[in-house]
Amino acid sequence: MPPPNESHLMRYRTMTINDYEDAIALWSESEGVRLRDADSREGIERYLLRNPGLSFVAEVEGKLVGTIMAGHDGKRGYVQHLSVADSHRRVGIATRLVSLCLEALKNEGILKSHLMILPENKAAQKFWANQGWAYRSDILLYSYVNGDNHNV
Repeated sequence: MPPPNESHLMRYRTMTINDYEDAIALWSESEGVRLRDADSREGIERYLLRNPGLSFVAEVEGKLVGTIMAGHDGKRGYVQHLSVADSHRRVGIATRLVSLCLEALKNEGILKSHLMILPENKAAQKFWANQGWAYRSDILLYSYVNGDNHNV
């Protein structure tokens, strides 16, 4: 079955914690998305409350088919969990979600954003490069977990 005509059935809106179960299901099925302890319901709720209006979902007839999350530290934005259901890919949903997200960040005064991609996720690397994002080889990312669980 071909994807629905986006202009008639697709709805984009701000993500809420009520989307959590559907988002987790989508992310769990999405190749290249790694879920961690921070993706617990409590973690996602804290993130959404700290960054209101910056994360979005796409839905068709009430069914969640795409997500993107974003936040910022006051000077740089951070984009994560862009995911579109396999059945709805290649019709512009991801591009539209990115556009909504970047516009919301811009409205917050955030003009530069970063994202992290797993090295093996070649599809994501290609997508983001095609969107105009630049690969950075001049910095290294370090992580630290402040607690008992040292799983970065």
